[in-house]
Amino acid sequence: MSRRIVCLRHGQTLWNVEQRFQGHSDIPLDETGQAQAARAASLLASLRPTLIVSSDLQRANDTALALGRIAGLDVLVDKDFRERGGGQWEGLTREEIAARWPEEYVAWEAPDGELVGDVALRVAAAMRRWASRLEDDGLLVVASHGAALRLGICELLGLPEQLWPALGGLGNCSWSVLQEGRKGWRLLEHNAGTLPEPVNSDDRPDAVA
Repeated sequence: MSRRIVCLRHGQTLWNVEQRFQGHSDIPLDETGQAQAARAASLLASLRPTLIVSSDLQRANDTALALGRIAGLDVLVDKDFRERGGGQWEGLTREEIAARWPEEYVAWEAPDGELVGDVALRVAAAMRRWASRLEDDGLLVVASHGAALRLGICELLGLPEQLWPALGGLGNCSWSVLQEGRKGWRLLEHNAGTLPEPVNSDDRPDAVA
């Protein structure tokens, strides 16, 4: 066995339903999100995780805590697993963003927000840092956010940026599984758990359509 990482997106929030950009805004899970977290926890606990780390934002942390309770593990927190910062877009709907910033909407680059490359680097670096603590057959669960996880996965796999849109978005409380091989990390599963439900995320529109 080799080391594995489960990348778990948080459960649903009201802002997800309203298609509002959340970014660093600390929005809690709604009732549906809490139920999604409990369901995901019951499934992922069977994989016997050895380490759980979450974003410092409560929607991800509460999702991780649901798993921690079943798995009997403490949840560690790393703010490098935060969602992509949305700058002036945070709290706004996609329609509002498209109307006010049509060119930036097409590029999905928020004024005063984080660049996709910066997010990819910080999330992938955090994944490597925590994975280095695992035993050879250990399993790390990272509870984070849609755009942050997709970008981090792309960077960890060594994909060139022009190919990042080829990897679709993650649904609420869906997960992806990465495994370390002799030539680096490889993707075993992507967006598992709640298909074929639609994806409501801060990620770029062509990743969640």
